[in-house]
Formats: sequence, C-alpha cells, structure tokens
Amino acid sequence: MGVAEAKGPNMRVPSQGVTVVALLADPDAPTEIAQRMARILPARLADKSGEGRRFEVEVVSEPFTSGAEDLPTLMRRIMDRGSAENWDVVIALTDLPLLSHGRKLVVDLSHEHGLALLSLPPLGGLWLQTRARRVVEAVVLGLVGPQATQAQGPVPSPPLLRPFAGRLTPIHPSPVGEEETADLRYVVSGLRGYLRVLFGMVRANRPWRLVPGLSKALAAALATGAIATLDSTVWSLAGALSVPRLVIAMVGSLGIMIGWLIVDGELWHRSTELSREARQRARLYNASTVVTVGIGVLVCYGGLVVINLLWALFIVNDRVFASTTQTPLHATEYLTLSWFVASIATVGGALGSGLESDEAIRAAAYSKREQERRHMLRNGPSHEPSQ
Repeated sequence: MGVAEAKGPNMRVPSQGVTVVALLADPDAPTEIAQRMARILPARLADKSGEGRRFEVEVVSEPFTSGAEDLPTLMRRIMDRGSAENWDVVIALTDLPLLSHGRKLVVDLSHEHGLALLSLPPLGGLWLQTRARRVVEAVVLGLVGPQATQAQGPVPSPPLLRPFAGRLTPIHPSPVGEEETADLRYVVSGLRGYLRVLFGMVRANRPWRLVPGLSKALAAALATGAIATLDSTVWSLAGALSVPRLVIAMVGSLGIMIGWLIVDGELWHRSTELSREARQRARLYNASTVVTVGIGVLVCYGGLVVINLLWALFIVNDRVFASTTQTPLHATEYLTLSWFVASIATVGGALGSGLESDEAIRAAAYSKREQERRHMLRNGPSHEPSQ
C-alpha cells in the first residue's frame, strides 16, 4: 500500500490504527541522528498526540540528495520515494545546507502529501540531537493533524513548531511558490542564522577527525618538534621572544598549515554557476571549510604543545640549558619553549601534509556526505539515488 490518501482537510489516515513514520536520512550523521531518534520517538509521539494514536518509526538510510540541491527536485524525490512504501509520513533529514531565495532552509512541509524535508545545519552545532528530535516531533504531529488547505487560507504554523519561529531565534516562516510541493516553509536569515548554519555544517564535518586523519603530517610535526626541542638555537630564540611575537609565530604557523591543507587538498569550492544562490552556497561551503580545518589544526597545535612539553621535561638538561641561554630553567621557560617549538613543528607538519593523498585530506576534513557532494560537483552526477 502506498502513502495513505488525504481525507478531509489534509489529514493523513493511519493504516490499521498505527501511523507509520519514515525517517529518510542521508548517510553518515543524519542516519545516526535518525537511528537514535527512532528509539524514543514512537513513545514521545504517542504521548504528545493525546488521541490514543500509536506510531511506528522506520529509518531508511540513502543519499536522496545526490546530484541535486534545489528544493522542488528534492521534495519530488521524497514524494516518489514515499509513494512506493507503506508510510503515512515521510521526514527526510540531510546535513546539506539548502537555500530558498537566498535564505537558508530549516524545514519544508507538505501537509497534502505528508512529507517534510529537514536540513540539519540551521539547527546549529550544539544540542543537535535534541533540537532535531523536537523539530521532527512537531512536524509529525503537525502533518498527522488537521491543517487548513490552501483554499481556506494560509497554512498555520504547527503549534509545537512555534518556539522555533519566535523573536528569540532566527527561524521564521517563509513564502512558498504556488507550483511547489511544499505548503509551509521555515528558514533562517540574518547574521545569527548564517552563524547557526555555518557551525551546523562544521559540526557535520566533525573537525576533530582531522587529527588522526593526517597521520603523515602529524608524524612530520612530531619529528620536527622532537628535533627542535634539542636545538640550543631554538632555546635562545624562545627565551628572547616576547609574548606578542610568540603569538604572531603561532598565528602564522596555524595560517600556513590551514592554507596548505586547503590548497593541497583542493578543498576550496569554486562555483561554476553564476546565480546568486550558487555564489552564496560557495561562500558558505568555503567558510565551513576554513573553520573545519582551522579547528582541526588548532586541536593538533594544542596536542603538539602538550607533547613538546612532556618531551622537554624528559630530555632538556637544566644545567646545559642555563649555560647556553644564561637563564635558569623554570616552568616559564619550559612552557615558552614548548609553545615556540609547537609553532615550528606545525610548519613542519604543513610540509609533511604534502605526502598525504588528496583523498586522505578530504576524508579528514569532511563528512562522508560532504565528500560525495563535492565529488558529484566535480564529476557530475552518475546516477540517481537508489529507490
């Protein structure tokens, strides 16, 4: 049986007294979020509906956004996918940022077809699981309940979704074209909305994976740091540099590492389209790339400081150090030396990253779904998502 037919004013008809909710999720983070959500969603929906309804939740993981980022195409795909299954409601989750007339989409809803498309990045980088679950709960309850039709006037906001569209958040309703499948849309706009989308994208990329993902670059950085710690010239330089110069050395080394990874790994996105949305999307992707790589490199830098400090405590002789620099070796000297050596080692790591394959750098910097998206943009779509 396909999706239940609408009865009355856009009400979904549950099959055999059970409302079947499908969470159609892109691979990687969206699928993980959907799977965790599915464990508690039936009970929470039944409790919130208050009408004796029962719910079943199915999770389907497939790249339904492959080769397309425009909303009408994605909503048609979701509708076609749902019509082939025994689902009453279909909620699609993706970690790709989607745009609607220059604004970042949060969720598209179609009450007539029982569909919704949720973009996770606008929910921000913190408490994503909780925020996504709350939005999905509100959307499902809005889709299975009675809603006004287009002929009766504008579709009202689902009551439980209103907290996401208040004055304290950048999320608000947006107009929907008459020819579109959706009949209700929420977007984010302004600086706060941009930052929420940006940090949501960065979270999806999981920048902490950059540390173990760049093994050759880290090996080069550690080797450089181990050798530099034993160099008496480095001792003298570290003691002679003021704090502002040490900060400049740190910022410079971090900038070199970030820039080299982006250039060498071909991470910079150049849009081939001339539309306003394409340029806006390219700026957003490049900003997320810089922040993602920057966080990963900063984590590496902090680890290098700690490792260099431990190495210095073990290997540097205080009498040799004092005779060379004319300065006694105290805690301040250990910290200064480790800090300066970390900057030197980071530059060595940047050179070592040239030994990494482009695929390794991209795998470390991006989520699996983002890698697929970039591959599709470079090589063109080779197939539609599986049905």
